[in-house]
Amino acid sequence: MHGLHLTADLQDCQCESHWLLDAEALGAACVEAVEGAGLQGVARLSHTFPSTAQGVGGVTATVLLAESHLCIHTWPEQGAVTLDVYVCNFGGDHSAKAHDLMAALLALFKPGHVERHAITRGSLRTVNA
Repeated sequence: MHGLHLTADLQDCQCESHWLLDAEALGAACVEAVEGAGLQGVARLSHTFPSTAQGVGGVTATVLLAESHLCIHTWPEQGAVTLDVYVCNFGGDHSAKAHDLMAALLALFKPGHVERHAITRGSLRTVNA
């Protein structure tokens, strides 16, 4: 097992509001971004959360990838989004594609502030338990 896990916490997103509110539109945009990055989506799921006393409900959109996954959570009342892109590099190095996918999503949400992290997961060696 070996892979690259990219995360980003976005604040002050200046995108059109439907990207934060419309689960179906966001899910479709995720599939388009996955394909644009050269990754292979195998399933998609999106969900709209109900409004609460804190504000209108956000959405979660996820795309299961042949290479692993993409997951997005929105908080429209805060103009905030969390992004999670994980690619396994077992059959080939998909790291550049993961970075391309992250860049496409950042362009979609137009955040005023981004906190990003990259984690190399696993290793190529076998570990005896």
